[in-house]
Amino acid sequence: METSVHPFPDPAQEAPLAACQGIGVRRGGDWLIQDVDLAVAPREIVTLIGPNGSGKSTTAKVLLGLIRPDAGVVTRTPGLRVGYVPQRLQIDDSLPFTVARLMTVTGPAAPDRIDAALERAGIRQLKHTPVQRLSGGEFQRALVARAILRKPDLLVLDEPLQGVDFAGEVALYELIREIRDELGCGVLLISHDLHFVMAETDRVICLNRHVCCAGSPRSVAADPQYRRLFGPRAVEALAVYRHDHDHDHGPGGEVLPLEDGGRPAAPGAHSHGDGAVCHLDHVHPPHVHTQGGGRHGQ
Repeated sequence: METSVHPFPDPAQEAPLAACQGIGVRRGGDWLIQDVDLAVAPREIVTLIGPNGSGKSTTAKVLLGLIRPDAGVVTRTPGLRVGYVPQRLQIDDSLPFTVARLMTVTGPAAPDRIDAALERAGIRQLKHTPVQRLSGGEFQRALVARAILRKPDLLVLDEPLQGVDFAGEVALYELIREIRDELGCGVLLISHDLHFVMAETDRVICLNRHVCCAGSPRSVAADPQYRRLFGPRAVEALAVYRHDHDHDHGPGGEVLPLEDGGRPAAPGAHSHGDGAVCHLDHVHPPHVHTQGGGRHGQ
């Protein structure tokens, strides 16, 4: 098996918050993952990508201690506080379940801390709203607020863009980066969606039950193993954005008006139809715009 293994962080830098070395998980005689190395340091954003069934969630659960590995070594900083946004969270539509109740479902929390977390996620005004009435972007923000309630050292988000439109993706990525900057936490982001990998990602690790390749988003996009795994249009699919713009997003991902009345703030700036103004300092892969101008075609 041909494997390109990501080296652990430079010892001269901060020690990782959590790290796996050579881990493997076996079920029914088959390896779900094998010989995987992964480490997340403070203030580092690591993105795990790979097709469905490649072992991304399994790897994250081993790192968090939710699954015991059959091979390898896992280390975590003593007293590590983890905030976790799960891949799926089903809530019965018949239950009177508000955002405030969601915040305390796994344990009590002081009202002021709940308010602060909701405020940081941009949804304090939705505190008493039934979760069933939230949009996809609002619900994901509620899960992020719940994850940062106790100011984690490590924030883990498993497929956080489910049910979120393009503008909501931009807004969530910005929120994740801001939380990293404010808390100084490490971030592990898990995604199979290759259309959008935020430029703030320090490292991308591509899994297919083992580490196929790892590095910066650009280096992974250029790696032959990545291209073999995802096909000839892989580079087009992996969009590396430096999304520098002069507007804000609402909790559902909607774009709030620009201060200057909505005009692009710099020569050469342009919009994708969702109100997001893109400046010259960002990168698009080859793409076409849809009729509405918002989502990138493939």
